[in-house]
Amino acid sequence: MTQQIQLSAQVTDEQAGQRLDQVAAELFPDFSRSRLQTWIKRGELTVNGQPRKPREKVIGGESLTIDAELEPEQSWEPQPIDLDIVHEDEHLLLINKPAGLVVHPAAGNRDSTLLNALLHHAPELATLPRAGIVHRIDKDTTGLLVVAKTLKAHASLVSQLQEKTAFREYEAIVQGVMTGGGKVDEPIGRHPTQRTRQAVTHSGKPAVTHYRLIERFRAHTHIRVQLETGRTHQIRVHMAHIQYPLLGDPTYGGRLRIPKGATAELVEALRQFKRQALHARKLGVEHPATGEYCEWEVPLPEDFRDMIKVLRDDVASDQ
Repeated sequence: MTQQIQLSAQVTDEQAGQRLDQVAAELFPDFSRSRLQTWIKRGELTVNGQPRKPREKVIGGESLTIDAELEPEQSWEPQPIDLDIVHEDEHLLLINKPAGLVVHPAAGNRDSTLLNALLHHAPELATLPRAGIVHRIDKDTTGLLVVAKTLKAHASLVSQLQEKTAFREYEAIVQGVMTGGGKVDEPIGRHPTQRTRQAVTHSGKPAVTHYRLIERFRAHTHIRVQLETGRTHQIRVHMAHIQYPLLGDPTYGGRLRIPKGATAELVEALRQFKRQALHARKLGVEHPATGEYCEWEVPLPEDFRDMIKVLRDDVASDQ
């Protein structure tokens, strides 16, 4: 499936002296700079009808014209996988992702991913980078993901995520009893020796996580978490770094902690909770078409709610 793009715009006097690829990015903000550079090099983005090089300077007043085809990004296969769609319009798609669903194909997970499901639901997404997926949550994390359905929406959402204006709020259960909320401001990068893990490291990228208490139990805490940045495994790494690892986290959780005198029900529930207790509950963005701020929320999944109930019952049995 291909999509024909035909657009024109005029270079302003204020843009005189700038590089063609820079001006093109300003005049056609719906497209990434790398895509525009490719079109310039192919002669599909012309200046007064003539091909030019990306680094050439403009003088002002020229007409830039795009006559190009949007081709599928990669040959991913559409697959009929059920999606829990929270909201959908011409520009956006909001998904409530279940535990166990990988977001994007990678080594070891070539298919049966959210991306494969999206291509089946909306085949036109094949022409967008990563089928419109602009951010990810881990395989066993649940909750909200926003997907772009147009190039304009894609550019807008990527910009909002980069500029930290998108709102993302999670809920988690951590091991240990917190005394109050706080902030973790520690850089995250790849673990120096275990390449499949992330870690707090001086050579990492800036990462900021805010957390506050919802409810405390005998050996666990239910917290609300907000992200300023979106590093891989950020909440899981930051909580483990401050000695409050997520319940059930197979990578960063460490030894399972069972409170002394715990009920048999709690012991069993803790041992059976095999994924990180993390849920992307709220997501807010500026709508790419209207400019209005929109926010969505999805309830906690059943296993998360069940765990909270067992933890509460355990507290009650100790009183």
